[in-house]
Amino acid sequence: MIRIFRHSYSASSFLLFFCETVVVALALYAAASYFASPALTSGLAVSRAAGVALILSLFNSLLMYSMGLYDPPHVASFRRALPRLIGCVVIGAPLLGHSLSIGMFASGDVDQHQTFLFAGWTALVVGCVVGARLVVMPLARARLGTRRVLVVGAGKLAADLEYLMTELGHSPTQVVGYVSLGSESPEVPQTRLLNGGKSLLEMARELGVREIVVALDDRRGMPLQPLLEARMEGIAISSYLSFWERETRRLNLRALDPSWLIYADGFRISTLTNTVLKRVLDVAASLLLLFFTLPLFLLAALAIRLDSQGPVFYKQERVGRYGRNFYIYKFRTMRVDAESVGGPQWAAVADPRITRIGAFLRRTRIDELPQILNVLKGEMSFVGPRPERPFFVASLAKEIPYYSERHRVQPGITGWAQINYPYGASIDDAKAKLAYDLYYIKNFSFFFDLLIILSTAKVVLFQKSAR
Repeated sequence: MIRIFRHSYSASSFLLFFCETVVVALALYAAASYFASPALTSGLAVSRAAGVALILSLFNSLLMYSMGLYDPPHVASFRRALPRLIGCVVIGAPLLGHSLSIGMFASGDVDQHQTFLFAGWTALVVGCVVGARLVVMPLARARLGTRRVLVVGAGKLAADLEYLMTELGHSPTQVVGYVSLGSESPEVPQTRLLNGGKSLLEMARELGVREIVVALDDRRGMPLQPLLEARMEGIAISSYLSFWERETRRLNLRALDPSWLIYADGFRISTLTNTVLKRVLDVAASLLLLFFTLPLFLLAALAIRLDSQGPVFYKQERVGRYGRNFYIYKFRTMRVDAESVGGPQWAAVADPRITRIGAFLRRTRIDELPQILNVLKGEMSFVGPRPERPFFVASLAKEIPYYSERHRVQPGITGWAQINYPYGASIDDAKAKLAYDLYYIKNFSFFFDLLIILSTAKVVLFQKSAR
């Protein structure tokens, strides 16, 4: 794992992103230089061509990131990545080809008869990407950068880790075994228990362990000397909660305790720099989205009016930062009398209250677009936890520990929970989403917000978690 701005990334994914960006940039520049007229050999022209090649290569890599092509499953399997690669070509090729022609060959820098055809530029980029993936993917399947981990503990927490590592099939972390300390009853498979009378340090050396994770159900009376010896030898020591957070990129609510939250690094969302940068990003992203989606506003409004009786927009009370209520704006997707019987309730799969056009607006997330106005008014952020209705918040706060902590930040149109977990329609779903929301609040950075905005594209394009 590689940690950037308090957020962990797979080493193979990071390597692939870097390799593809560099290879595509070099290929574009080399091709431009080969086909260019002598005018391109001037210092200014060379600098311009190199800059354009790097910018467009980075744009290509970011587009691929937004399509989920750097997620571990798509790094490890070319077959799974292929449909999304085709989607990237369809979306990015027109802009890439046009930008290359203008950026590199403006002002007659190259003979028009020798300029790459549009298809030529596309084939070059696709060839570089496929080549890079064919080289890196075998390394990913071989678990490049595998981090061997030894777990101290064999009880319930250790059993949860064993299940987790089985569930995370593409994780670069390998748990080599469990060491039982104290009187806890082993709940991990007997074949995974390590013993033999050796010290913790000796076992770590023999197994090539780089990290020891403390996952004891009860740490009272835990012997510290074995851990101290390992730490002095340069082996990293991690707590169960920190390890879980790094591997899953969410918090473990079942094992969470206030002391870990108090002493853990992070929770810097309210600093002056972060506040200013976040607001600038909110306004810029909202205005840009409003500019490109204005035709959708008009079409959606017309479709709603033709489909069912009632207003085009509706507003609904939600809970914002510090528990303050505000009214959220959305396109109406349900019948006007949707809550006349039964009162407030979560939307269900194939909910009969949803209109025909409303179902489409929900799947495509178009119904969320009016929330841009909430962002511009400062009631919401572009990125943050989804705001819930006061009726549900009052109930969930009683049922779920730490639920009120999600109101420490402004709610958002998109967020870490929204792109990682399906639509929530139960208390269990609310707990699962809270684990992601608290991770976001703890590890917030301007860079993290940008990545979430990029990742939102794959959720919209592949209709993930819509209801």
